Amino acid sequence: MIAALLALLLVGRAVARAPWGRLREPLRLHAWLGTIVVLGLLWTMNAGVRDGLNLHLVGATVATLMFGPWLALLAMAAVLVATALNGELDWSALGINLLVTAAVPIGFTAALHRWCERCLPANYFVYIFVQAFAGSGAGVMLVGLVATGLLMAGGAFPAAVLLDEYLPFFLLLAFSEAWLGGMATTLMVVFRPEWVTTFDDRRYLTRRAGRSAVAERHRQDTGEKQE
Repeated sequence: MIAALLALLLVGRAVARAPWGRLREPLRLHAWLGTIVVLGLLWTMNAGVRDGLNLHLVGATVATLMFGPWLALLAMAAVLVATALNGELDWSALGINLLVTAAVPIGFTAALHRWCERCLPANYFVYIFVQAFAGSGAGVMLVGLVATGLLMAGGAFPAAVLLDEYLPFFLLLAFSEAWLGGMATTLMVVFRPEWVTTFDDRRYLTRRAGRSAVAERHRQDTGEKQE
């Protein structure tokens, strides 16, 4: 009940704070709706360790990098509702699933993005390898840790079962999530950068191009003086 209430409050906050103006552009709207469909298909490919212990790719990091945290949260909430309507998720577990599988990795990705912009160089490869690749894998591992802790606290499964048969598989899942999320983000940044809201051309490309132009002019001036 508490989880459902927290999830409802979080969704309400997302609706109020989401940058809906971005979706006025048909291209971005189609990308957002398409992401919901892709995530829904991705979540259907799950592996069951035991009854009630399922593993699947999340996709939260890519969604957050594409649309920001609030629109990403609403997209994943739509996926969870669709999953419940399809009978693959119990309605009573909707709230806790939103908090663990959506809010946790989205919050982590948003915090990582802010930290990278504040503390790391404005480098294209930092964005790809730290935020997309490493962020995707770390986000899934965090989901595994939080889910395991909650299942332990609730006494749903013995601790030995969770630590031996559930949590270790998140390490394997993290590698898959990292490759999938990193490659998807790389392809979009190269071919469809307008889909990735957090990728700022002025930060990662224009500034570098400007430095290159200045360096080229300096080399030309130096050459002319030597002549």
